[in-house]
Amino acid sequence: MRGHEHSNNDLSGTVHGFVVQTGNVYGGIHVSGGEGGAREEVPPPWQLPPSVRITDRTEELRALEVHRCRATEDGHPTLAAVSGLGGVGKTAVALAWLHTLRPHFPGGQLYADLGAQAPDGPADPGEVVGRFLRALGVPAGQVPPALGERVALYRSLTADRRMVVLLDDAATAAQVRPLLPAGRCVTAVTSRRRMPGLSLDGGHVLHLDPLSPEAAVELLDATLADGRVAAQPEEARALVLLCAGLPLAVRIAGARLAARPRQGITAMVRALSEEHERLEALAIEGDHDVRAALDLSYQGLPPTAARLYRLLGLHPGREFGGPVARALLGEEAADALDALYDANLLVDVAEATGGERYRFHDLVRLHAAARAARDESGEERTAALLRIGHHYLANAGRAEEIVEPGRTSLERDFDPGGVVEEDFGPVGGQSEAEAALDWLEWELPNLMAVVRLARPVGAPELAWQLTDALWPLFPRRKLYREWYEAHQEGLLAAEEAGNEEAVCRMLTSGALGRLATGAHAEGLEMFERAAASFLERGDALGHARTLNYRGLAHQRLGQPDRAAGLFARAAAELPACGDLRAGALARLNLADVAFSQGRYEDAAVDAEAARLTLEAAGDPYNAARAAGLTGRACLGLGRLGRAEAELSAALSALRAQAAEFEAARVLGGLAQLSERRGQPHQARRFYREALSLYSSAGRSGSADAEEARARLGALEPAEEEAAAPPSELPGTAPSGNDRGEAGE
Repeated sequence: MRGHEHSNNDLSGTVHGFVVQTGNVYGGIHVSGGEGGAREEVPPPWQLPPSVRITDRTEELRALEVHRCRATEDGHPTLAAVSGLGGVGKTAVALAWLHTLRPHFPGGQLYADLGAQAPDGPADPGEVVGRFLRALGVPAGQVPPALGERVALYRSLTADRRMVVLLDDAATAAQVRPLLPAGRCVTAVTSRRRMPGLSLDGGHVLHLDPLSPEAAVELLDATLADGRVAAQPEEARALVLLCAGLPLAVRIAGARLAARPRQGITAMVRALSEEHERLEALAIEGDHDVRAALDLSYQGLPPTAARLYRLLGLHPGREFGGPVARALLGEEAADALDALYDANLLVDVAEATGGERYRFHDLVRLHAAARAARDESGEERTAALLRIGHHYLANAGRAEEIVEPGRTSLERDFDPGGVVEEDFGPVGGQSEAEAALDWLEWELPNLMAVVRLARPVGAPELAWQLTDALWPLFPRRKLYREWYEAHQEGLLAAEEAGNEEAVCRMLTSGALGRLATGAHAEGLEMFERAAASFLERGDALGHARTLNYRGLAHQRLGQPDRAAGLFARAAAELPACGDLRAGALARLNLADVAFSQGRYEDAAVDAEAARLTLEAAGDPYNAARAAGLTGRACLGLGRLGRAEAELSAALSALRAQAAEFEAARVLGGLAQLSERRGQPHQARRFYREALSLYSSAGRSGSADAEEARARLGALEPAEEEAAAPPSELPGTAPSGNDRGEAGE
């Protein structure tokens, strides 16, 4: 296993240099970069799916617009909740309304599927707010970990924007409330449930009834567009009555008829009536006519398309890409997907999401799963689920290798011949690693669903192997809930299978997540359990790495002497086991404890030794951190010339890697150096820049930030900045990049 070591009280991360930072955000968030830290404009998000044709919803659209105008006149945000039966057209009505507002709301459009009907349960509001924040330009590393902090930042960012938000398929009003923007934004919520609770938030509750027979006939005519409705008006009316006025059912029946231009509507009416009786047992209350229409459409599919329909009904997530279909059915999948789309059984969401991507309507997915249970054997269903799981495992592993090419992974078990490579495709100036991370995050609902189903389908190794492959995503995108859940499930699976190597990996990687969220005691307990296992199995290197992990936990628990003892042992044992770099990181941790205790000579010696090893190991980020600590220790010793050289070099390197928190600590050291030299103008500028970086990194409440704030306040009030003599300008702090916290 790779280690995860750092040298200060506030950081944890991987041995490859990644930094996990948590904490409150105090102050504004901004995105800047380039020369002089110039601000970059983040383009507005335009996330709404495309509109679809709607029929006879004029009154509903008028009511929504009247409510919006009234709310605008009163100076309030607009909130509307649209409810109705599955397939009645709630999302279509909301989209038709919101798309007309785009010219008046230049701040953008946000969209979230809240998953009330999702197989793995409704979406977590905290994760949705996190996605919204990133869409609004907040770097992933600056998204706060706690829901309350995320909501506060979200409302700060939307307070002066004019934008629209669509919250689709909501489960409860409580799920919706954290997602409501501030300011004069427009929010539409759709749900199968009526949500009177949103009236308390100023919402207008609109319930959609099924279409009238006349409107449903109009929709059928538009779907066919071939004159059959005009030629057979009574039969058309009978058909839409069997569809219960639900637009989804009408479109499905129309698609079936459109594929059979010589068939009369009467034949469809007869067949649908028979199916209605036969499928009564499969009905969901109020949806039985849709079920009948679906079964008729299914019977009209080519055999390969029908099989793909059944197999995709087993897919554990709500959306899937074309590669998943090809993993299930091979080269025949392309034509089968076209057949399902033409039959209105699949929705193509590529325009809204990018790439080749599809989803079932909830009722269609349930129907497909029911057909799989009926027409596929248990062995065939399990095999299909494993093909899906192995497909995601293989591609998550590819993404992991791109993001962390040097990481030692757990062994992966899958058949390479059944895997179709996903296209991670970098967009614009995006790096390959960022594109791979985006793919992991986009697919995370599906990946987590596979982790959950691994044990029930008899493949526990899928749980820990996929969790291990997801490791690069969790700390970089601050996905703490999934970090916890995946490692918890992976640990249970590894324990049941008796795989101690996997148990230890789940313990150590999972415990780092506990440290990141402040559960230091729980993390320590997990590290100690892993250490006992390594010791029992005679794994000296694994045990030596846990020394450093346990030291980090004790350091965060306010026990520096115990932490120092563990760091010292790790610094001695890790090189002896062949891991020089991990040993250097342990020595850097030891130096950090010495510095915090005022033992500056010890701190300088250990930090300098760590820097030399880290430079030789090709780790410029941690080498720069070591140089910064050396400089601050030399400042404490009064060696001002050496302090300036070390701090200036460290700041340049850390800025180049967008390591905001560490750069801020170095700026604090340069500010203190300026104070010692009697340069108050320069000191104030360094302190201000440091505080700005602490705020950007979400660390305004850290001890270092508080010290910088106090020292700045203690200095005399600044004169006009323009009057500062050139010799006091911060020439030792060249402008850098403000992209976010440290990456690789």
